[in-house]
Amino acid sequence: MTAPISSAPNFTKTATSTSVQFAAPQSIADTGLPASVIQDLALKIIYFAGEIPAHAVAEEMRLPHNNIVENVLSFLVKEEFCQITGAQGYSERAYRYTVTTKGSVKAQELLARNQYAGPAPVPLDVYNQVVRQQAIGSVAVRQDSIRNAFNDIVISDAMLRRVGPAVNSARSIFLYGPPGNGKTTIAERMSRLLGGTIYLPHAIYADGQIIRLYDQINHRALEEPQRSGTTGDLARRDQRWVLCQRPFIVVGGELTLETLDLIFDPISKTYEAPYQMKANCGMFLIDDFGRQQLRPQDLLNRWIVPLEKRYDFLTLQTGKKIEVPFDVLIVFSTNLEPRDLVDEAFLRRIRYKINVPNPSWDEYRTIFQRNCAQRHVPYDEEMFKYLVLEHYVKVKREPKSVHPRDLLDQILDIARYMQKEPRLEKELLDAAVDAYFVKF
Repeated sequence: MTAPISSAPNFTKTATSTSVQFAAPQSIADTGLPASVIQDLALKIIYFAGEIPAHAVAEEMRLPHNNIVENVLSFLVKEEFCQITGAQGYSERAYRYTVTTKGSVKAQELLARNQYAGPAPVPLDVYNQVVRQQAIGSVAVRQDSIRNAFNDIVISDAMLRRVGPAVNSARSIFLYGPPGNGKTTIAERMSRLLGGTIYLPHAIYADGQIIRLYDQINHRALEEPQRSGTTGDLARRDQRWVLCQRPFIVVGGELTLETLDLIFDPISKTYEAPYQMKANCGMFLIDDFGRQQLRPQDLLNRWIVPLEKRYDFLTLQTGKKIEVPFDVLIVFSTNLEPRDLVDEAFLRRIRYKINVPNPSWDEYRTIFQRNCAQRHVPYDEEMFKYLVLEHYVKVKREPKSVHPRDLLDQILDIARYMQKEPRLEKELLDAAVDAYFVKF
């Protein structure tokens, strides 16, 4: 079979992006799916719509009308599952379809198996192939370009020298250190280094099951993914794939073992892809690691093979396991002491460990100055020295990168209440410190 989507897609790689050209399938065979899957999908779409024109069925399925949807609709009419009720034009694309009594019975049987009635899925083997060809390992971070990704935050050159190679590894990173120093912010900037675009399918067909992958919450589409492109360039591309930025998915305390496997919806009888699968070809940040409902050791046991082998096994309701790529830059971020969280076996499998310490006083001053400028509060060096000596040195308080932002926000709130201009003065600084820090 010479189908463009069933064989290797045409890729053009650069240092920061991957361009993929998917020719629109020209026949049912080109989709890589059994004809019955497309026929059943079309019948469910018509059943839900009540009455629908042929071109709208094609748009819902993200498949070309010519040679595919028109043949599917002809089959449904021939088998008396559907009938033509009229037309709003002269072409077959304008024919309107509705289900017959026989078709209604058939549609209800299909819905009892699964209620999916959206874009046609892509075969699992094709998805796996595309992920490997869009791998984050193709991204190269270089010393002369890394500063641009971090130009809006204060970060030392020493830290950048650790971050760059860690991102290049495309493996796993452990960010640790005291709270309030920007570990999450650093991880967000790391995602900028990945850059580029990838293609994600709306859904995947695996062993007779439907797995939803693309979602508007976790993925940022760079084109309209809803019914786009019945004409023009998009019509010439397989619209079952959505052009997106490389994923950057963040989870915190809500992470459980169940969300790391296929999530079965007993009502729709379809599956939702787990976080790490949605993050393929991108970054997956586990924030506040150690504060999840699952134990760190349980996560290690779950990912011991994926972290080393770069593939994962997911389980269907039937008990069958399917293999998918694990092409994810995993970032663990924690305020807790690493040795209290995980054992040496876990840390050994994490490629890079990066400590994010408290800022130096020079860095703290720069952060304070930047935050003053952002909030239009005039910076005063003498008042800054007063803040440091009175409220840090005397009370043995350590500076945190987040303090300038929060203290200045306190000053803005207090000044507004006192009906005075926000500025660095003893009265406002003392009031901000008193309101912000807890006295032990």
